[in-house]
Amino acid sequence: MTINKTLEDGKLAIALEGRLDTFTSPDLEKELEGVLDEAKEVSMDLAKLEYISSAGLRVLLSIQKKMNAAEGTFVVRNINDIVKEVFEVTGFDEILTIEGAPEE
Repeated sequence: MTINKTLEDGKLAIALEGRLDTFTSPDLEKELEGVLDEAKEVSMDLAKLEYISSAGLRVLLSIQKKMNAAEGTFVVRNINDIVKEVFEVTGFDEILTIEGAPEE
């Protein structure tokens, strides 16, 4: 999985590419250590995410909880049909703020 992140003026932008699963979730958690404490707004672009497992969902839920506690925002953008279906089946579409579909 490829993780691209930028933090500027309290706005953290993350773009994921590949698979967010049991093997790659720890990598994302490590990338976000400390950085989330500096962010008031987090946006995650999932346009190039091919797969998400329960371990990946746990990381997203952790980010949402952290941002709620900090009175910040967390937005997931550009989810594809595969990820959208996982969000719908698990109820994550009710937990997370989701914007847009991937650009073709």
